[in-house]
Amino acid sequence: MCSLTTPPSTSLSFFSSSIFFNNTKIPKLPSPSKPFSHSLSVACKAATLPLLSFSGDKIGEAQLDLRAAPPDTARAVVHRAIITDLQNKRRGTASTLTRAEVRGGGRKPYPQKKTGRARRGSNRTPLRPGGGVIFGPKPRDWSIKINRKEKRLAISTAMASAAVNTFVVEDFAEEFQGKPKTKEFIAAMKRWGLDPKEKAMFLMMEVPENVVLSSRNIGTVKVLTPRTLNLFDILNADKLVLTPAAVDYLNQRYGVDYQGGDDEDDEEEEEEDYEDEGVAEEGPETNKEDNSDVVN
Repeated sequence: MCSLTTPPSTSLSFFSSSIFFNNTKIPKLPSPSKPFSHSLSVACKAATLPLLSFSGDKIGEAQLDLRAAPPDTARAVVHRAIITDLQNKRRGTASTLTRAEVRGGGRKPYPQKKTGRARRGSNRTPLRPGGGVIFGPKPRDWSIKINRKEKRLAISTAMASAAVNTFVVEDFAEEFQGKPKTKEFIAAMKRWGLDPKEKAMFLMMEVPENVVLSSRNIGTVKVLTPRTLNLFDILNADKLVLTPAAVDYLNQRYGVDYQGGDDEDDEEEEEEDYEDEGVAEEGPETNKEDNSDVVN
């Protein structure tokens, strides 16, 4: 059994996270005579999270016991996973025309000699406006692969390092069964100690439609489900809010006792396909996202 310890105070942002900026020296690469080991070393990182009621009162505690990469390799594992996620979102549809593909330019604009001007064979040269593009982008596939165990370890490492900024709230879906109100959702966030101006990520097993409608106008709030849980939103959030069911899911899926199975692998394949397509999930389970973050 792992001893319950609270991790040091860190921030989840890209700029101040302990994963990306720490005093740990970068390990030296092994020599060619020492081949790389394909096994991922993991450690246990348990934390005690406060359990709050809908009114903001502390009613108990919850245990978050996740696998985490060692400090000397955590940064590399998380960095590789986030680069994979961001690069797989690229559509790769950017395309430019070369001078051979631009319309026109077949006629020589003026004679070669006796004009006093520089010789020119086409008006579609890259040196003139309206001409072709030199070494411009062409459609390509930007997708890269990552091992399932490595990606799972990166997510669990990020969640474990964010435990200091994480708390648990009892299931509040029934509180929004009436007419959805953004004002009520903001008031609940303030009772939980959340600043509406800070980025917050909510992880729920199921997101009712009224919860989505009440929170979608808050630009700093992300409401995710296990299917849409991703490394970028974990690292980009300042605060993480979990439900008791979500804590049980994380302990089961990313905990130290996780053994894996065919059903989990099939579910993970569906999640990877969903992320690679870059299409927001329809329905009341998640906030609808625009395509403004898609980069060519």
